[in-house]
Amino acid sequence: MITFGLANPSPSFLLYFFSGVLVALFLVNKSRAVASKACVLRFGKLSLLFDLRILKLCISTSVLLFLLFLFGLETGEYPIPRLKAIATAFWDRNNEFEFVVNSLRLPRVLTAMLTGFCLAISGALFQSLLGNPLVSPDVIGINSGAALCAVFVLAAGGDIGLLPWAAFVGAAVTALSIYSLSWKTGISPGRLILVGIAVNALLASGVTYVMVKYPIERVVAAARWQAGSLFGVSWTEVGTLSVSVIVLTPLALLLMRRLRILQLGDDIASGLGLRVEWERMGLIVLAAALAAVAVAAVGPLGFVALLVPHMVRLVVGQVTGGALLLTGLVGALFLLACDLVAQQLFAPTTLPVGIITAAIGGPYFLFILVRSNNAL
Repeated sequence: MITFGLANPSPSFLLYFFSGVLVALFLVNKSRAVASKACVLRFGKLSLLFDLRILKLCISTSVLLFLLFLFGLETGEYPIPRLKAIATAFWDRNNEFEFVVNSLRLPRVLTAMLTGFCLAISGALFQSLLGNPLVSPDVIGINSGAALCAVFVLAAGGDIGLLPWAAFVGAAVTALSIYSLSWKTGISPGRLILVGIAVNALLASGVTYVMVKYPIERVVAAARWQAGSLFGVSWTEVGTLSVSVIVLTPLALLLMRRLRILQLGDDIASGLGLRVEWERMGLIVLAAALAAVAVAAVGPLGFVALLVPHMVRLVVGQVTGGALLLTGLVGALFLLACDLVAQQLFAPTTLPVGIITAAIGGPYFLFILVRSNNAL
């Protein structure tokens, strides 16, 4: 009875939520029927090949994301009329809603979108590089490495501005350690995954040790952050994530050609002139950096980097530059939707968004596992 009493979402929220789910399922179903069609754009000596189907999916996802962005500005414990919320966010900065919209809701919405974008692209790179749909930065220890350094900074009373750098160093060192421990006359994806799972367990125990070692008044913030929450994010996180997306996304797109060649096998990639191990290490570090900035902003969110790339790959097939951008957009849409559910499902109690992603991602992970076993 207590549980049912807590779950009292508003009728308007349920209407918006289920309408959004139905629209998303409808678009996914329609996208399967759209035939792929390659088009070429030429600008002098520069040519661009893109798939019209992926372009349409990117546009549709962007429209849904924008609508959800607007919904996120108006919904909350303090409801704001839709037009007033939009006006306050974009041009009317001097009214009674300015603090709620521009200091609380807008940073939270943007942080959710940028974090989901980073995690989804990171997961797509790892899964494509290692050829395994069950791989993601939270499974092989990248998130735990970033979390260990970040929790240590928070528990030790360090400057909060060091958090992104600590998370990046932790993720990069973890990625290089996993790569080194997996080396045996080359890198085997299966061996790297097993080493990553073992390292993940070791680092998770390290996080627990830090949480137990320091006084409770110091680890409260770290414990809340460890659950994966968008509560209290500010424009600082938005700025860090924005710079990271602007810098790292073009690098990921530039390396897509090398990633596609690596998927052909090490022998063929070497024959085509690639330095296989260096290219693989560079892609791993890039994917780890994307995961690190996301972990630094909201904590070690689980299943976003695992679930979203797999869903997109079921629709569009192998990863390309366009598919990578689509994966990022779907990741932004997914995490923003999860955060709105976390805010409204048990209102006025707000859940950490990590609980919602785990509640959705856990069953989907089992689905992937069963599907992979049936394919063997």
